[in-house]
Amino acid sequence: MRERRSHTKPINHMILRVQCYAGRKADERPVRFQLGEREYVVEEVLDQWYGPDETFYKVCADDGNLYILRHQMAADEWRLESFRRLS
Repeated sequence: MRERRSHTKPINHMILRVQCYAGRKADERPVRFQLGEREYVVEEVLDQWYGPDETFYKVCADDGNLYILRHQMAADEWRLESFRRLS
């Protein structure tokens, strides 16, 4: 039996531009983001969790793929943590 290895490429933590919905508080949740020249609309926030100094969002974008976005609150910086192609 052959062992199958998963070859995944590490994410180079890309800095991105994010526009957020601001309801009761500022930057409540992402509604769109830009990677390079491409802009994505967040169709759904699937999950959200907190670290010591950051908030993570698992989102489905208008291209049908999943993204995990990290917002470092102290630096007000957004990064792409993970990407999964679904389509």
